[in-house]
Amino acid sequence: MITSRDVARLAGVSQPTVSRALRGDQRVSEDTREKVRRAAEALSYVPSETGRSLSTRTTNRIGVVVTDLTNPFYPHLIGPLHDELERHGYRMMLFTERDETAVTSQRLLDRSIDGVVLATATVSSRLPEELQRRELPFVFLNREGGGQSGDAAVVDNELGGRLVAQELARLGHRDIACIGGPSETTTGRDREMGFRLGLSEAGIALPETSVRRGPFDFDTGYRALEELLEARPTAVFCGNDVIAIGAFNAARRLGVRIPEDLTLIGFDDIPMASWETFDLTTVHYDLAALAQTSARLLVERIESDGRAEARRTLFEPSLVLRSTHASPGR
Repeated sequence: MITSRDVARLAGVSQPTVSRALRGDQRVSEDTREKVRRAAEALSYVPSETGRSLSTRTTNRIGVVVTDLTNPFYPHLIGPLHDELERHGYRMMLFTERDETAVTSQRLLDRSIDGVVLATATVSSRLPEELQRRELPFVFLNREGGGQSGDAAVVDNELGGRLVAQELARLGHRDIACIGGPSETTTGRDREMGFRLGLSEAGIALPETSVRRGPFDFDTGYRALEELLEARPTAVFCGNDVIAIGAFNAARRLGVRIPEDLTLIGFDDIPMASWETFDLTTVHYDLAALAQTSARLLVERIESDGRAEARRTLFEPSLVLRSTHASPGR
């Protein structure tokens, strides 16, 4: 079996220099790093992750907790997150358990990873507190939770809700409904809050009878729209695009024309929202940049030994006007 000592002999350097060069350590000159790389390639040498972990006390693995992987929103975060972590020399491990308690006790805290990306945190989650207590670095991606401060890459969800309210008011809508996400998530809570504030500023009421909440999935939108149509709203704001697409399908089955009979607006601007089938008016932000920023925040946290103050990067949303909005009774 080829070892790093064999590479060192061929390259004419010490064994520790081989290890540093293959990690991309900037303290090793570019010429030496190139010489080591050529020697490793010539010998078909593959560095031992186990050996490196023992010597550095790191694993170069990042855990990503996603409890709702069936939602088409999350693959568009996972892809760029994986690529950015790989660029920094980290492998990604995906944890998809729905029970956060099981994740905490069995897998995240056994020191087989160097940090955690929390992509589906809830307000009531105790996982961030436990990670902090165990001094395991973590970052919030998309959602914050647990009442615990930490590094975060999130969207200004309240502003996004306000933008939708302002557009509906500009179009002349007064009978408005909302299908929101779970109130135990910051995304569900803050988007609805911004929407309510924006409507209130325009002198428009949003009674609780015109609001439905549920998981960020198709079924929530589909079932909620059937119920809300009894009150004959002219516009519905949905907590995310997946809910909006579920509502879109329900409207089509019930013979409700969009946007002639009903304006429908989503949030997130996932690629599916721009499909010609839906062409959904929605709130946009850069999903890829959001994921990449969370990866960088976590890597910097790990490599700073956790001494820096918590940082929160807030992405500003914008409204993308497509073809599911119109004035009432157009």
